[in-house]
Amino acid sequence: MPSNGEQIFRGNKTEEPFQWGGVLLISVCHFIHDVFSSFFSPLLPLLVEKLSINLTYAGFLGTISQLPALLNPVIGKWADRGNTIRWFIILAPALTSIPMSLLGLAPSYGAVALLLLVVGISTSLFHVPAPVMVAQLSGSRKGQGMSFFMIGGEFSRTVGPVAAVGAVSLWGLEGYYPVMLIGILSSVLIYFRFKDLNIAFKKNHPVPLKKSWGEIKGVMRPLTGILITRGFMHGSLSTFLPIFIKQETGSLWLAGAGLALYEAAGVLGIFSAGPLSDRLGRRRVLGFLLTLAPFFLFLFVILPGSYKVPALVCTGFTLLSTTPVMLAMIQEHAKNSPSAANGFFMMVSFIARSAVVVLVGFCGDLVGLKTTYYICALLGILGIPFLFMLPGKGMSDPSKTV
Repeated sequence: MPSNGEQIFRGNKTEEPFQWGGVLLISVCHFIHDVFSSFFSPLLPLLVEKLSINLTYAGFLGTISQLPALLNPVIGKWADRGNTIRWFIILAPALTSIPMSLLGLAPSYGAVALLLLVVGISTSLFHVPAPVMVAQLSGSRKGQGMSFFMIGGEFSRTVGPVAAVGAVSLWGLEGYYPVMLIGILSSVLIYFRFKDLNIAFKKNHPVPLKKSWGEIKGVMRPLTGILITRGFMHGSLSTFLPIFIKQETGSLWLAGAGLALYEAAGVLGIFSAGPLSDRLGRRRVLGFLLTLAPFFLFLFVILPGSYKVPALVCTGFTLLSTTPVMLAMIQEHAKNSPSAANGFFMMVSFIARSAVVVLVGFCGDLVGLKTTYYICALLGILGIPFLFMLPGKGMSDPSKTV
């Protein structure tokens, strides 16, 4: 395997190597962190019952956990300064597992909100620098690297709901808190594997955030439109799918299994989308996915009984696999401050998703979740015109890297 900084020459092109060990290590970190952060949605039906709150207040809890995303560009600017960012990633599993394991013990709505705010801070500290490190380790195959990174996150959200429901079934909502030890131990183990990971950081002077925005504004503006319209579909499913399934079936286990199946389909989509975008083009692959996702969400709602299962799988496959493509686009346009650029992207992504969750919850209280899902699918279609505003000529021209 080529060493860090070594280049491979193929014809007239210079291809930077793909460092498998480092990419997979960060993906594992992503998995462990997000297993715990994914506890919230499957436990939300129980928290709603315990705290006697409606869907609007439930949605606002999701928004609270996303508030630290407002600081993502600042975190990114800090992360661009050097190797200290590896500590963000090392500590993230412990910083997230502790408050998520205490949700069942929280005596009030305010206490739950405070715990989720801490989780949001930890999430921002991890998710801003991690994709940048992956991009550096991926060489010329950034799409593939982002797919591996996102697989860690999506697979965790496949395992997380089942783990959360299993823990509560064994120990009860107020007794599952010892699982935090897994996150704490994971941070210790990650430290010993991570401290020797060789990643070269530029020692340039910090780039002003205004200049960082200037590098990516051409691609970020249309992506913002896509993230907002996609956010209605993403937020409605990732937050309220367990409640919807529990309302339909009365089973918490089926609610957790449905969310796990949705996220598992996203793993398969992410595994495919990044490498395909390296070969076929970012815009072409993104357009294909954004066109199909609303269609499959319609089918999921309208089909009866077990016919919903394949529709849910297809929804997860198309909807969740868009993120690595967009991450790769951002990193290709960010030349001088990749962490700050990723901070802007993650800020918009998290805020778009969390802001619409409140609206989705409010709509669910008014007209029911089934009708709300129809509305979210219609709003998802509105993201398609933004594709034509992305840099590049035609749907086949991506920011191709190889």
